[in-house]
Amino acid sequence: MKVSKKMVADMLMQYLDRKITLSDLVDWAEDMIREADLDPEGFEVIRDILAHMGLADVREFGLAWDDCYDYMHRLGYDVKIELMEMGQG
Repeated sequence: MKVSKKMVADMLMQYLDRKITLSDLVDWAEDMIREADLDPEGFEVIRDILAHMGLADVREFGLAWDDCYDYMHRLGYDVKIELMEMGQG
């Protein structure tokens, strides 16, 4: 499997949308670093973000909203927050 910037951004969005847990994200990042090929286009950015995500379950590192925002920007995406009243979506 080849890991692209889009794939990393998609996993981050799943985490931010609470479709996966932090533990799931960390496990995925660790697996991708260990087993997957990183897309040559964006290799350093992908490797750096996966490495940080792989440590997010360590108290000293964590994964803050600002980290996610910065990662998305580095991956080539802008983040837009939409507020929805509960029960509306």
